Amino acid sequence: MLLCLTANHHNASFDLLEKLSIGAPGAAGTLVSTSDLVSGAVVLATCNRFEAYLEIDETLVATADVADAVATTVQVIGQASGVDPDDLRDSVTVLCGDPVAEHLFAVSSGLESVIVGEDEIAGQVRRALIEARTAGTTSSGLERLFQNAAKTSRGVKSQTAVGAAGRSLVRLGLELASSRIADWSQARVLIVGTGQYAGTTVAALRDRGADDLTVFSPSGRAAKFATRLSLTAATDLVAALEAADVVITCTSSETPVVTTSVLSAGRYRIVIDLGLPRNVEAAVARIDGIELLDLETIRIHAPLEELNATSDARAIVSEAASEFAALTAEQSLTPAVIALRSHVFGLLDAEIERARARGDDDGRIEAALRHLAGVLLHTPSVRARELARSGDGQEFSDAVAALFGIDVPAAVRNVLRDRRA
Repeated sequence: MLLCLTANHHNASFDLLEKLSIGAPGAAGTLVSTSDLVSGAVVLATCNRFEAYLEIDETLVATADVADAVATTVQVIGQASGVDPDDLRDSVTVLCGDPVAEHLFAVSSGLESVIVGEDEIAGQVRRALIEARTAGTTSSGLERLFQNAAKTSRGVKSQTAVGAAGRSLVRLGLELASSRIADWSQARVLIVGTGQYAGTTVAALRDRGADDLTVFSPSGRAAKFATRLSLTAATDLVAALEAADVVITCTSSETPVVTTSVLSAGRYRIVIDLGLPRNVEAAVARIDGIELLDLETIRIHAPLEELNATSDARAIVSEAASEFAALTAEQSLTPAVIALRSHVFGLLDAEIERARARGDDDGRIEAALRHLAGVLLHTPSVRARELARSGDGQEFSDAVAALFGIDVPAAVRNVLRDRRA
């Protein structure tokens, strides 16, 4: 069973999201190792959302309330992030079962972002899965969920206008700044950071005609980044800030890089803070001549959705989620199908041995019996898929147990044991 805890810009403050973005990603290992319920965990923390995707052991759900998994997750993530568990529980929405897939597919497609259609989120979702693999916390169900999310987001991007250029956080920040910048080609721009957002920022600035670009890296990677993108590298942050007309921060630093101690008052400058946690100290906004555009400001000015494009994208997401749910339901009957086939082929092997004992060993009887078994199993296998997709899969499992006296879990364990042997 899939479970999702989500806190985003709709139901949580930026302060809470900021804390979660620091501590939550490292909590997945603890979730898996300390809970008998949780068999897999992927944590996604972006600039405007936090989400924990869990796979719950189906065999334990009947005896242990899913609320236990939610409570454990809230406690572990709250402790890792320095957030009071009660505050976190009040800020998260809990999704369980089929709605989890539709939610992640929409998130990965940019439909739940501050700016509908932003194109950074798909990469962030992909990296969350990679980090879970590295930490050993993913599971087969979560792998399938996230791979289908990636496929869905590609479909939305290629089939609708939702993911069109100009919808990202970076580009919206520059659009807001453009009302203050008469000519970008004359603006001196300082970029603080060398990660993915920094690369996107450089491309967006050049699209607007800016070419006087300098980069500073708190971690010392400015020179390499500048060489790759033909920029000027700065080693003195104070001097670089003094010389810039526009400052754009987008680092992964856990503490503010631009503070009142390094930025002086005087002439007019625009500071665009795209970092979460914040890269710019809030008090900077009170410095004479400084105008600060942060994520909160960008969210307030986010454009209205393009209704047709969004509607088309939602339809793609909904269809993909329905198919995912159908396939998940089919897979839930796999143990019953395995048990039935194991039972039938067990009887078949016994009959073949008796035939051989009677001297019928020319192979024709065995071939006929195996063909008959395949024919007999075809209809139940098809029927299992049909019942699963219609939501009546339990009827098939009950019928297998009632008609053949099969203990499905025990039969599957025996099959797996024989395969390992």
